[in-house]
Amino acid sequence: MSRAYSGVERRAVSSSFSGVPAVPESESRPVISRKPRLPGTSLESWVLRGFLVACAAAICYTLRPFHLSGAAAAGFGVLTAAAILAAELRLRWAALSGLLGGAFGAVLGIFAAVLVTLIISRTAEPEPTKSFLECAVLVAFAYLGLVLGSNKAGDLHLETIGERVVGRSAAAVPAAMAPEALKLLDTSVLIDGRIADICEAQFLDGVLIVPQFVLHELQLVADSGDALKRQRGRRGLDVLERIRKMPGVEVRVLENASCSPAGGVDHKLVELARQMGAKIVTNDFNLNKVATVQGFSVLNVNQLANALKPVVLPGEPMRVLILREGKEANQGVAYLDDGTMVVVDGAKRFINKSVDITVTSVHQTTAGKMIFGRVDDRSESGTTVRHAATGAGRGSDAGSLDRGTRAMYPETEAD
Repeated sequence: MSRAYSGVERRAVSSSFSGVPAVPESESRPVISRKPRLPGTSLESWVLRGFLVACAAAICYTLRPFHLSGAAAAGFGVLTAAAILAAELRLRWAALSGLLGGAFGAVLGIFAAVLVTLIISRTAEPEPTKSFLECAVLVAFAYLGLVLGSNKAGDLHLETIGERVVGRSAAAVPAAMAPEALKLLDTSVLIDGRIADICEAQFLDGVLIVPQFVLHELQLVADSGDALKRQRGRRGLDVLERIRKMPGVEVRVLENASCSPAGGVDHKLVELARQMGAKIVTNDFNLNKVATVQGFSVLNVNQLANALKPVVLPGEPMRVLILREGKEANQGVAYLDDGTMVVVDGAKRFINKSVDITVTSVHQTTAGKMIFGRVDDRSESGTTVRHAATGAGRGSDAGSLDRGTRAMYPETEAD
């Protein structure tokens, strides 16, 4: 991605800004490799499981279910605890959507089994057969609901439902309790400098965040061997320091950004905006397009400047300074304060002069807005009168000089 400060080699920077050293994250702290720990393998978990087995064995030994003896009852309790632990270890690896879908399906299956058992209880079958059918229906429907609910949970998009619920609850929160409006500053917008004037005019609310990798890139540009790039980088640092000193603006330097170290600054900004739910403030055309395609809000200072350009309608008067001649014959070219080009017919003779014109048409092009006009008749007549007065003055002076010459040299009159 082409940027105004691309081509700068990534090298170590010894300078610092506002007490924060610009050192890469890989060199700022040692990397400690740790073996991943499986869930449920800590000592406390195994102690708790042992306590469960002991409790199950003691309960079964005391109550003696199914007319079992003491040892058999305790063994039955141990087997029951083992089945519970096996289910617990299996459910640890299940996704949240699968757990919710399985629980919902099991509840529906049990409810359907209850309805079926009500019908079975009213039949004329023997009691053992009714008991068997009721137990079989209960187990079968609960199992089918559990399995089908966990398998089909992905089709329900439970995460989307949760996001909608959270979004509605967040919309109901008053504005005073709403989360902070975060805005990520790109390197290009700091180098441009107009962001400081926007902040000073209090058109930006919320918190302005400068990630460490953006600050590091800005320092690399400031330490570049190219004089132009070095000047841009230092201007960006001065602009950032100016924004930090503004009383109504809060600026935070995000030191440890939890984004992938791979990729350029633009990729990291987009990933960080996704994690924080922040808006990106930039002047980069490509970054603006990439972030907009991915659904992120982008504040482009160039678009803001284009939106704030004054609206000029045909027929309006305007006073401009003609700077150079145009491409066509007898044309002059002037520029407004915002850089808009003004092409004036019949203004070639007014180069380096201010002249009143009348707007004839306005054209919007890919490069910007162009205004076409012609010299105002009143301005042209005033200029003609001034030229005539100047010529008359010169003629009278020439006559007086001529009369003085004839008085000093009378022989010239005789000749």
